[in-house]
Amino acid sequence: MRAEWLRGCATALVTPFSADGAVDEARMRALVERQIAGGVGVLVPCGTTGEAATLTPDEQMRVLRITIDGARGRARVLAGVGTNSTAVTVERATAARAAGADAVLVVAPYYNKPTQQGLTAHFRAVADAVPGLPVVLYNVPGRTASNIQAPTVLELARAAENIVGVKEASGDFAQIMAILRDRPAGFRVLAGDDAVALPLIALGAEGIVSVISNEAPDLMARLTERALQDDWATARELHYRLLPLMEANFIESNPGPVKAAMALMGLLEERYRLPLVPVQEQTKARLREVLQALGLLPRQAHAAA
Repeated sequence: MRAEWLRGCATALVTPFSADGAVDEARMRALVERQIAGGVGVLVPCGTTGEAATLTPDEQMRVLRITIDGARGRARVLAGVGTNSTAVTVERATAARAAGADAVLVVAPYYNKPTQQGLTAHFRAVADAVPGLPVVLYNVPGRTASNIQAPTVLELARAAENIVGVKEASGDFAQIMAILRDRPAGFRVLAGDDAVALPLIALGAEGIVSVISNEAPDLMARLTERALQDDWATARELHYRLLPLMEANFIESNPGPVKAAMALMGLLEERYRLPLVPVQEQTKARLREVLQALGLLPRQAHAAA
């Protein structure tokens, strides 16, 4: 099985909340529409950036359905379903398939620190439970304390027909290059960090699961598309233009800064669920400075119009 559509810029969507703490469905729909208008072809709800760990199962399904309904076939939906319980992950993957997701993103189990054999068994169990549905591995050891090593990724890529790719956020270029070099035909590799999207595409990756595209979907979609078309001059120019915001988005824990930036842009209210809290004022000041330089603040957008 191949997922040729899994390329370019995929946005790890934030989840907006209303004053009472519920998911703000109207804003969620508006954010989905903004992504599609900006040229993003893959939407990723219920991931790290979407605060999935603090959403109830019902809320996760509601966010997923809003995303699928909003996409209306104009963009693909890669649904975050990973947990540190194999049984629960299977349930969520099965529910995502029933809801109409195009694929599922499965993070390595966190906290319980499985061995490589345990990781293999976990991902095989999820893939086997949803035959015909593309499964994308998600490696982010800085959050999970469990690294999916290159041999494990490659074993899974060869052993399970519907394991079609990996979102690689380890930051270990040697590991990522080993996957790129030895992967079977059609297996997709997506960067998991905006700042390394361009170099990884240069090495053969197909795209990025992006945070910055929440703020600048058109610019990040263009960056990845230009890189995939070997227009390196344009891609580099966009990379360096966006790099200050890429870095500012991680001054504090994601999705704190990106939600604060989006609030400054008038796209949502800066609300989180504990244990996440609003970013510090100095972080907000830096975000405002970077957004102003990019012309992304509301007054600038109005003046430009």
